[in-house]
Amino acid sequence: MNRPTVEVADIIRAAGKDFIEKQRSWLTGLHLKVLSAIYRCRTAALGGHRDRCSRCGHTVAISYNSCRNRHCPKCLNNARKKWLSARQREFLDVPYMHLVFTLPHTLSSLVLHNKKLLYTLLFRSSAATLLEVAADPKHLGAEIGFFSVLHTWGQNLLHHPHVHCVIPAGGLSPNHKTWIRPRYRFFLPCGVLSRVFRGKFVAGLKRALQKGELCLPGDLQALADPKAFHSFLRTLHQHQWVVYAKPPFGGPNHVLNYLARYTHRVAISNHRLIALSDGKVTFRWKDYANGSQQKLMTLSVDEFLRRFLLHTLPRGFVRIRFFGYMANRRRASLLPICKNLVGTSSEAELPSETSDKLPVWRCPHCSGPMIVIQRFTARQLFWESFKRVDVANSS
Repeated sequence: MNRPTVEVADIIRAAGKDFIEKQRSWLTGLHLKVLSAIYRCRTAALGGHRDRCSRCGHTVAISYNSCRNRHCPKCLNNARKKWLSARQREFLDVPYMHLVFTLPHTLSSLVLHNKKLLYTLLFRSSAATLLEVAADPKHLGAEIGFFSVLHTWGQNLLHHPHVHCVIPAGGLSPNHKTWIRPRYRFFLPCGVLSRVFRGKFVAGLKRALQKGELCLPGDLQALADPKAFHSFLRTLHQHQWVVYAKPPFGGPNHVLNYLARYTHRVAISNHRLIALSDGKVTFRWKDYANGSQQKLMTLSVDEFLRRFLLHTLPRGFVRIRFFGYMANRRRASLLPICKNLVGTSSEAELPSETSDKLPVWRCPHCSGPMIVIQRFTARQLFWESFKRVDVANSS
């Protein structure tokens, strides 16, 4: 893939200092850390290394280190590759389903001021909904396993929290003796899932208010009054919450190819950026409300960075979680049973661009594996550049 003409790092380097000065009233230490990490990513400020091909001996110039921040568009490839490699042996030889649970827009302000609490509630409510409805004999009557991935953005970078759930089609019978296959094409009825999900999330909001766990600053202070809060909750019951079932995947290989580009993502990739000029950023976006048409959107730099930072996750927050028989404490005992019941096929293969067998960095001449032969600190790189300037001036 060609190098993008504009990167998020370029925008931060061009306008980040002015943006921080203007928006300091609401920026947190975490926001500043994210901006700083992306600003310095793959620059001399983070140190570097020199690589040599183990096959032909070709040596490259110094490469700068990555920031490894999970909000950086350039630093997710290695994390994605390792995660997919760890999942490779866990996939079952069955089709896979894909369901999306979305919070209504009216909750956006409340969620933004209570990210850790309400993103966790989103995970738990959606997972409990799937487990409960799947266990009902009227729908499936089985114990299912799945993982969920949190996304907080829409294509236009506005706040749009939702979880993507990837589920093997079917589940274990209550006695773990048989594999029960789904009776619906889209696995479970979305209307039922929507109502149960809404009920569980609203009940979680009530408990959070009763325990004094909700942060209610500014315009949200009115919700501290129980009557106003319950009136607000009634408005949430007036709309059907969106639970969307995407067309089923194929087998494990189809899932892996999909996840290779989907699990470890940030609000916008560098390849969607088109231009940075006159204090404005232009990027591509897909308008799902209008037939998924590709369009261009232009925002001021300040508005672009504001929207980008809306999707900063709390420190230590886990955005990929496992449930049911795939939960960490149950996976080792129940997954082998599932594999025996559905039959074993050839092991799913990782997509070539993420295969753990391929090194991250290959020789541009012979495609041999590159190995690190020398590492540099930021201080060493500074003196290296100083020496080069000194030699050039003397000559």
